[in-house]
Amino acid sequence: MNQVTMKVTGMRCGMCEAHICDTIRKVYPNAKSVSASHAKKSAQFRIDGEIDSSRLIAAINETGYTCESVSTAPFVKKGLFHRG
Repeated sequence: MNQVTMKVTGMRCGMCEAHICDTIRKVYPNAKSVSASHAKKSAQFRIDGEIDSSRLIAAINETGYTCESVSTAPFVKKGLFHRG
C-alpha cells in the first residue's frame, strides 16, 4: 500500500476540502483514508498499487484548485507494538 501526498493550493474552507476529496475518489475509487486540509494546503490518501501523477494533477487542476506536487511513499502502519 502507498501513501500519496499532494500539495494543493486554492482551498479556503471545508467545502473546498470536500471537493478535493471527491475528485480524488472519482479518479481513484479504491482510494482509502482520503483527506484534505486547507490549513496545511495538502491532501492525502492511501492506495494499493501505483498512481498516474499527471492524471491526478489534471483532475485537481480542472476543479479550479492547483495541485503543485504529488509524492508517493510506502505506507507503514503505526501502532503500539513495533517489531523492528
